Amino acid sequence: MVMRSLLDPPPEDSRARFRDRIPRFMLTVDTEEEFDWEKPLTRETHGIDHVGRLSKFQEFCEHQKVVPIYLVDWPIANSRLAGEILREPLAAGRAEIGVQLHPWVNPPYDEDVTQHNSFAGNLSRDLEEAKFAKLRETIEQNFGVAPLIYRAGRYGVGKNSAAMLAKHGIAIDTSVRPKFDYSSVGGPNFRTFPIAPYWLDDERTLLELPLTTTFWGMLRKQGEYIYPRLWRAPSLRGVLSRLNMLERVPLTPEGVSVEEAIRGIDMALDEGAPMLVFSFHSPSLRPGDTPYVRTEEDLDGLYDWWRRVFAYLKQRGVKPSCVKDVMLSVER
Repeated sequence: MVMRSLLDPPPEDSRARFRDRIPRFMLTVDTEEEFDWEKPLTRETHGIDHVGRLSKFQEFCEHQKVVPIYLVDWPIANSRLAGEILREPLAAGRAEIGVQLHPWVNPPYDEDVTQHNSFAGNLSRDLEEAKFAKLRETIEQNFGVAPLIYRAGRYGVGKNSAAMLAKHGIAIDTSVRPKFDYSSVGGPNFRTFPIAPYWLDDERTLLELPLTTTFWGMLRKQGEYIYPRLWRAPSLRGVLSRLNMLERVPLTPEGVSVEEAIRGIDMALDEGAPMLVFSFHSPSLRPGDTPYVRTEEDLDGLYDWWRRVFAYLKQRGVKPSCVKDVMLSVER
């Protein structure tokens, strides 16, 4: 079995399709430790004080009839409270769990903590795999479910990542973030990648579900050409957005308004995307732990964002999905 590199845009014939042709959406949660995003990464300077907030979010999702997918990293995988909150919904199928690798807090600690090494795909093949395998095993032991989905922390996949995932029984990767380029800080460049799901091997054993990001505005058709060339002039990006000329819209409540998200949903559906992948960071469930939620009012706004987005998705005929649904519905 030959795996294509996650760093390479996929060939056209690798696109995945679903049997019923009904558009779907998936809610993924980067379930991770709290740390100061503005300071250098360390192995020690972090906390997991927000974990208790997962209980309310899980109840909210159950009320909305949405199955959240918790992509868990090492500190959360070893949290007794996280296990107590999630083990029963996981066993009942009301939630799902996956792997998220933050290499700087994940043993074995054989590398220096640097910006370059924070992208797991930049590590040696053996070290990336050793960290991943230890995390995957710990998640299965502590949550009672074998994870089938993966996201690299900081979207940091590398040339060896796909083969590693296939070797360890992962069925879905969701690390690719189209229209984003992290190469200036040592990470991958996904600027030209599609938002539609695709297979990473000809045998169709490992599926990529990219995070959904679209361009909106009068210049959206030229977005892939124009937007990257404005990185030296971020204020011009703001001007184009305010003039409804060009706006990049990732499907997340973090820094994206409901109105913007709805425009992004419309654009993705108009482009024929069969799957919309939403994401946010679990520390946003407690005020003060991320730049996006500073107050209780902000937190109320986050929950309202999801309510309104779920309502709009239902209005557009987009059904909630999860790993189990994808595995049963994707054409092989």
